Amino acid sequence: MKIGIVCYPTFGGSGVVATELGKGLADRGHQVHFITYNQPARLDLFSENLFYHEVSVSNYPLFDFPPYELALASRLVDVVRFEKLDVLHVHYAIPHASAAFMAKQILLTYGIYIPVVTTLHGTDITLVGRDPTFKPVVTFSINKSDGVTAVSEHLRSETYEYFDIENDIRVIPNFIDLKRFSLKAKDHFKKAIAPSGEKIVVHTSNFRKVKRTDDVIKIFAKLIKKIPSKLLMVGDGPERSYCEQLCRDLGVCDDVRFLGKQDAIEEILSVSDLFLMPSESESFGLAALEAMACKVPVVSSNAGGLPELNIDGITGFLKDFGDVEGMAEKAIYILEDDERLQLFKNNALERAKDFDLVRILPLYENYYIEVIERIKEKA
Repeated sequence: MKIGIVCYPTFGGSGVVATELGKGLADRGHQVHFITYNQPARLDLFSENLFYHEVSVSNYPLFDFPPYELALASRLVDVVRFEKLDVLHVHYAIPHASAAFMAKQILLTYGIYIPVVTTLHGTDITLVGRDPTFKPVVTFSINKSDGVTAVSEHLRSETYEYFDIENDIRVIPNFIDLKRFSLKAKDHFKKAIAPSGEKIVVHTSNFRKVKRTDDVIKIFAKLIKKIPSKLLMVGDGPERSYCEQLCRDLGVCDDVRFLGKQDAIEEILSVSDLFLMPSESESFGLAALEAMACKVPVVSSNAGGLPELNIDGITGFLKDFGDVEGMAEKAIYILEDDERLQLFKNNALERAKDFDLVRILPLYENYYIEVIERIKEKA
């Protein structure tokens, strides 16, 4: 099968999932074509089945904002025609689904019907999509897609609640490649971070307000009073400066490290003991799943799709977002007893196995075939 994948080429969840999906499909013998404005961050290997097509946007003085959606639609037409793709899989509704619809209409003039599968990832529905500026386009693009998937039951429900959707939405959860995350902890790395055997707590995000990174610092400030610990803050974003100042205000600077964006997140997770995710909203919680795949239990909010991933009392704990006291208590409970910590670690890994790439890939393959066959029946 020849599959076109459209995504944001960044470290964000939708870009990571789209890229890892494409790599997995290529490994299974499919020809995969990535179409985006930069090479995806995780597209870091060579394969005879992987191709990258850059979308170039011209900057004319007439345009205050370069018309990326139009450039993407034109590039999609070109790639579909000359690579003879069987299906387009677009990740994130804005602007990819609408650009795919435009490309599909243009391709009809060449006698080509390209099925389009749209995957909804979260903020394209819960944040950007609800903006009145975009809502009609998002609704139209989803309804005009030949297939629609969402990464959690919660996101599927929210999409139906906030948009007038006629299409059936299939839930296919996010995933991880367990082989990549099954690293043995590097003792020298752990010793460098925690020289006196302190517990290592970690948080990864894009440091936006919705991630409540300040709550991570507040939780840690309570935790460290009971458990000697170090906190690793991985990522970057608008809230980082505030969090750095909060560390100073709470007197925990010596035990917190801000590591910025990291490619090899699995190396950091492999030496960690606990993952904190106090987000106000999460459509799925891919960062938490990556932690669990490295045998790291999770203390998180119960927002969005997190309860579908993090099993309360088994793989970690769930608390209402904003409940800093409650999250700190659960973090202490996990870390204060080594046998208990090991049990949570083992449970986290077992749960992560439910979302292994080898289990999820066939769901997408079968869905592509289902959509393609449905289109043939209508023709």
